[in-house]
Amino acid sequence: MTINNELLANFKNRFEGNQENQAIKGAIAKVGINDASLDNNVLRRHSFVFSDETKRGKITNQEASGRCWMFAALNTARVGTMEKLNVESFEFSQNYTLFWDKLEKANYFLDSILDTVNEAQDSRLIAHLLTDPVQDGGQWDMFSGILEKYGAVPKAVMPETFHSAHTSVLNTILTSKLREFASVLREGHQAGQTTEELAAKKEDMLYFVYNVLVKALGEVPETFTYDYRDKDDQYHRISDVTPQEFFSSYVGWDLPNLVSLLNAPTADKPYGRAYTVKYLGTVKEAQPVRYINVPIDVLKEAAVASIKNGEPVWFGCDVGKLLVKDAGIMDDKSYDYDLTLGEGLNLTKAQRLDYGDSLLTHAMVFVGVNLDDEGKPLTWKVENSWGEKAGKKGIYSMSDQWFEEYNYQIAVDKKYIPEKWLKALDEPLIELEPWDPMGALAMMK
Repeated sequence: MTINNELLANFKNRFEGNQENQAIKGAIAKVGINDASLDNNVLRRHSFVFSDETKRGKITNQEASGRCWMFAALNTARVGTMEKLNVESFEFSQNYTLFWDKLEKANYFLDSILDTVNEAQDSRLIAHLLTDPVQDGGQWDMFSGILEKYGAVPKAVMPETFHSAHTSVLNTILTSKLREFASVLREGHQAGQTTEELAAKKEDMLYFVYNVLVKALGEVPETFTYDYRDKDDQYHRISDVTPQEFFSSYVGWDLPNLVSLLNAPTADKPYGRAYTVKYLGTVKEAQPVRYINVPIDVLKEAAVASIKNGEPVWFGCDVGKLLVKDAGIMDDKSYDYDLTLGEGLNLTKAQRLDYGDSLLTHAMVFVGVNLDDEGKPLTWKVENSWGEKAGKKGIYSMSDQWFEEYNYQIAVDKKYIPEKWLKALDEPLIELEPWDPMGALAMMK
């Protein structure tokens, strides 16, 4: 088919023959597609009242950075810390974990370049590795590795800097240098340099990254002293503690027992198997990223069980889909596109993954759920990390159907997962290609 005058005349006649189009085009031109298509009944469906809730701290703000996965994980972890310290709220330093994430990602990238020196320069793998080596995003298991190796510190111990809250320039500079380093290592290999010579160069390259991170984010503490007052206005001091000791004593997670459940209903990923993604990681020596792919009801039931036991749930979703941001609502029926545009959005969840229309983009925390009389979820209470101006002072409400369509991952304790699904971890991990949708990182700003 060729677009010609006859075809265009036909389209114009079809458009003008529908009087509703005249009103709709005016509304869309004035307020945009989403506001013109908004179903106001969505506000009635979300009362922001939930039958079961966990404790939570004050709303946090990741600012102009893609650290949502860190904020979500640390916001999940802090509930136990609040209880142990007997405080109303608490916040971990996201700058501290950002520092180690950037350094470890740089190391992981340089090792990956050395591992692939025999790959053709124009290969898809090399192109993938060079795309975004130290972006802000991540996955649950990547953060678990950071916590296990480096622990965590209170925010006051390593507060935010300009570049922890505004990472764009820092990422741009580090990315350019790492690509430069990749060229040096690959060209050095081609010139016949030994493995030892390349490793020595890599150490100097990693020092450059460390140098930049200290200047941009600050020095990381080896030990620290933390003073605070509890809910009863009693003064306390925790003296000369390491970040690892603080995390162990005041969070106490058994990290290997926290498991990622995935819902990817595509034909290439059978349920009941555990998956990993090649060349995806942060801490080189940590366990690989791994997910157990299960039906969506398994995610729901595990999340409900965790919430009922007072434990918030980290999760990853495609947050931008059908989001009413100002109202803080995620609902699959937010917008009547079929009425304003002539057709709605009709891809299934599997088709969205297969055809590149959806993937995990953002991580948040489930801190409540509203159950019907039969114990089935109606809506989910979500703690976001975009500050108090978004949603209901930082809290969002998610419909259960939206959960089914756009939620991809949760991390929960093994005790909330039926044994039939945990058996997948006893089998060899199925390796997915680096560009598989399940390799997507949570990094929405």
